[in-house]
Amino acid sequence: MIDLELWIKKIRLGDWEADTVIGKRHKGVLVTLTERVSKLNLVKRVPSKHADVVTKAIITMLKPYQSDLLTITFDNGKEFAFHEKIKKKLNVDTYFAHPYSSWERGLNENHNGLIRQYLPKSQSLDNVTDKEILDIQNRLNQRPRKLLDFKTPDEIYSEMALAA
Repeated sequence: MIDLELWIKKIRLGDWEADTVIGKRHKGVLVTLTERVSKLNLVKRVPSKHADVVTKAIITMLKPYQSDLLTITFDNGKEFAFHEKIKKKLNVDTYFAHPYSSWERGLNENHNGLIRQYLPKSQSLDNVTDKEILDIQNRLNQRPRKLLDFKTPDEIYSEMALAA
């Protein structure tokens, strides 16, 4: 069971938000994951929005962070239909935001907007390379944030993971 107070206050490492970003005319899909305290952002290009593809991507993306993983919050999209498989594979609690309540995953929605600075909605994601996606992810994670006292998400995540 989630400790709602800790989740709301964003004071513990390991609570993640998940979403997808779709390219122009539904060409190309990105799976995005954001850690709520450090603001660490993970981005992976996938060939489709099918639940099995998205599930496999999430498991692959979060495997290196499994020791610190506590929860994942999804929206109600069909692409997250296999959340039980993610829960079992990563030994993590999974939750869904209320319908039409994107503010419950506001951090992830904000980060998707930051990704759009590099990949506008008018652009198909079909021709974007994995290297370009990794470069965008690294830029976002190495960008100092006022909210983090001008530290980067990479720095905060590393500091908190070492302290845990």
